[in-house]
Order: sequence, then C-alpha cells, then structure tokens
Amino acid sequence: MRMIRRGGSGELEVRRSRFVCTLARVGGEAEAVEFLGAHRRAHRDASHNCTAYVVGERGEIAKSSDDGEPAGTAGIPMLEVLLRRGVTGTAAVVTRHFGGVKLGAGGLVRAYGQVVAETLDAVGLVELRPVVRVTVGVEHALAGRFLGDLHGRGPAPVDVRYGAGVEADVVVPVGEAEAFEAWAAGVTAGRARVSRGARGFVEVPVP
Repeated sequence: MRMIRRGGSGELEVRRSRFVCTLARVGGEAEAVEFLGAHRRAHRDASHNCTAYVVGERGEIAKSSDDGEPAGTAGIPMLEVLLRRGVTGTAAVVTRHFGGVKLGAGGLVRAYGQVVAETLDAVGLVELRPVVRVTVGVEHALAGRFLGDLHGRGPAPVDVRYGAGVEADVVVPVGEAEAFEAWAAGVTAGRARVSRGARGFVEVPVP
C-alpha cells in the first residue's frame, strides 16, 4: 500500500467554481472523521465540502460523502482516485465555492476527480514496506567484530545497548528476517541470541 508523503492542498477552477482539495495523513477512521469534521466547520460558508478517505493496513475501510452535490458526482469520484492510486491512511476533502454556472453531472465528476489527482501528484506518495525489528545479543568479546560486520553488511542498527552483553536492534524487511538471523548466527559461530520484535512499515518515496 501507499500513503501521501505529506498533507497539502491544491486548487482547480472550472467555469468560475473553485474546487480546493485538502489532503491529510490519518492514522485510522476516527482520525479521518475528526479531520474532515474540523475542515467542514472551518469552511461552513462554502457551497460544499465533499469528502473521501481510505484507512486500514490494506485500505479495507473506504468511505465518501457528496455533501449535497448530486449523488455520485463528488465523493465517489474522489474515492475512486484514492483507490486507483492504492493509497491508505489518507483523507481528502474538496471545498467547492460555487461560481454561478452549473457544471452538470459529468462536469462535477471530472472536476472533483481531477483536483484530487492533481493534489496527490503535488504532495507525492510513499510506498509502505513491511519490516520487523530483530534484536541480536552478543557477549562483549564478540561485539566489536559483530558490529563491524553488521555495518559492512547493512542495514545499520537503529539502537545498540551495552550492559552484561551487547544488544543491537536492526530493522529488516519481513521477507529477509530469516536470512538475516542465519547470517547473525553464522558470523558469531552460533553464539548470538536472536529475537524478533514488533512489525511496522518503512516509507519509500514513489518516483
């Protein structure tokens, strides 16, 4: 899945109507609803504040609202753009200031979809890649060589702790965890203590 790189806004004018899209990164449905509600309250003077959001680790929650526009002409086109781009953790609101000229159903669909797509292009996307934290513990006599080999192999440890022994936390792609653990065992002649911790995601910019 993907997320927006950052929050941001974009604007489109169609026959004197202004469509202002605001995107935000959100951690879940409650945060999306809170963001969209706050935006609506701040822009209650606008003709419409149409919304769409996709949340969940696999984008399993997706909802939209036309906010008074003809059914299916605003929220759904916005949501379709988010789904086509494969994003999650993203909320979108398009604030329309009516310019006095009716656009028709087709014109509204194009305008709402276009302003979301252009704003996504402007803020950029990141790809979410699953990773796991692996902790490797070694005795002090092995620590210098092990840490040197680790820096040479990559990735570099995100934390190193010194106590009765030495522990290094390394974040590795989920699919490479077994290979990394086998490598750690090999370079320490089986004397390393290896355990897996929490899973998470790293963000890689999408060109």
